[in-house]
Amino acid sequence: MKLKYILSLATITCSLSVKAQMTPAKIDSLAQIALKAFDVPGIAVAVVKDGKLVYANGYGVASLRTQKKVDANTLFGIASNSKAFTTAAIGMLIDDGKLKLDDKVTDYIPEFKMFDPYVTAEFTIRDLLTHRSGLGLGAGDLMIFPDSTDFTVKDIIHNLRYLKPVSSFRSKFDYDNQLYIVAGEVIARVSGMSWEDFIETRVMKPLQMTGSFASYSRIKNTKNYIDAHAPVDGKVIVIPRNTSEPTNAAGGIYSSVNDLAKWAIMQMNDGKYGDDLSKRLFSSAVHRQMWSVQTVLPVGGPGTYNTHFGGYGLGWFLNDAKGYLKASHTGGLDGMVTQVTLFPELKLGIIVLTNQQSGGAFSSVTNEIIDSYIGDTGKDWVKLYSDAEKAGAGGAASVVTGVWKQVDEQKKTTVDGSVYAGTYHDNWLGDATISQKDGQLWFASKRSPHLTGKMFFYKGNTFVVKWNKRSMDADAFAMFTTDENGKPLGLKMKAISPATDFSYDFQDLDFVKTK
Repeated sequence: MKLKYILSLATITCSLSVKAQMTPAKIDSLAQIALKAFDVPGIAVAVVKDGKLVYANGYGVASLRTQKKVDANTLFGIASNSKAFTTAAIGMLIDDGKLKLDDKVTDYIPEFKMFDPYVTAEFTIRDLLTHRSGLGLGAGDLMIFPDSTDFTVKDIIHNLRYLKPVSSFRSKFDYDNQLYIVAGEVIARVSGMSWEDFIETRVMKPLQMTGSFASYSRIKNTKNYIDAHAPVDGKVIVIPRNTSEPTNAAGGIYSSVNDLAKWAIMQMNDGKYGDDLSKRLFSSAVHRQMWSVQTVLPVGGPGTYNTHFGGYGLGWFLNDAKGYLKASHTGGLDGMVTQVTLFPELKLGIIVLTNQQSGGAFSSVTNEIIDSYIGDTGKDWVKLYSDAEKAGAGGAASVVTGVWKQVDEQKKTTVDGSVYAGTYHDNWLGDATISQKDGQLWFASKRSPHLTGKMFFYKGNTFVVKWNKRSMDADAFAMFTTDENGKPLGLKMKAISPATDFSYDFQDLDFVKTK
């Protein structure tokens, strides 16, 4: 889900030439260096080559609270790497003759409705999976993030009609989680079983992913799983995990590098599995669709990877790297980020799972291993990503510091906060109350209680909300609209920091004062 920052790091490129594979000892050393460089408590790494698992190990601790060590069977939330499981399930139902990619969504979910009636009528199963709906980046994610308890799948499907598009239908890529939730509901209605049951019985069980689960709530017979971690006030700590059940089809799976290696091997065998590859999870025709570009992504230039195209298939990012197809995906939830990278022509797969929010750790480990197979040793990826993270954080910090400096300068300004108090309603997030307690304004969302915090005067009719949950790192502007007499009519919001994760889609909110 949280992919904006992770994807931005992927723009770093390197030169490639044929080399020998990285030894286990070098991977061990690399992982340990990455742990320290990015302040990540735990990491797990697996490499598959030519249909076999050739390396799998864990490093550091699963939790700073328990100090339990990470191993190759430790479960991590793989977040948006779950999306490829959802597209696999759709593909299996296509092979079963139960649906087609270009069937209309309303054929299976009659109540499905987008903001534009034309888009509603034309929206297909394929459109659910390819991030080209016309909605903005992360639109509607505040229904499922940072809270994870109130909105149901039914609520999410209903509320899609209130999300206004920012581009024309099928014209532009904007990453989306809500429509994968809808895809999960299609799977449930067509198959007659929940998405979670389908994934566990028809995908994980055949592949012998015996230690994996379709959601955190289904983990059983083991305590070998990670806690979520994030920096708060400069120190990495354990934070509450996101446990949103409605989001499972978009990012709910918990798995290990040992189990994901089986998934990767099946993918690079064109859907075939088993000792003699005599069994199939899905057909070649279906797999070809998954690894064909459905939505084009811009490529800034060939770079030293000599990349000529980029795009999104069905649950996979696709591009070429030195003449080889690369299929990959990242995933991120509160306190955990992951990456799966496949080079099918080389039968090479790299899986890196972490329990902290820094994308630099998995990116540097992945790229070092890639270079050991098809690159050179001229790049210190840990340093490159560490420097990139520091530069990005420094730029964002400068913006945030400037805003809080303005707030401090306004402390002597007398503002009648009671004028802004009341109840404000947004069609898809619901009610938020603004109240004054002991001279301090407070913002509180009814359906997303983590969105609660103090409000500080900034300028004009704009305030800054400082969220109580500091691991969110997503303080926001609250901009009141008023009538000609200065009476508040509504409220709009946007994140302060340019580094704020896109799932805080404050910009999609449009509150109207009701009381």
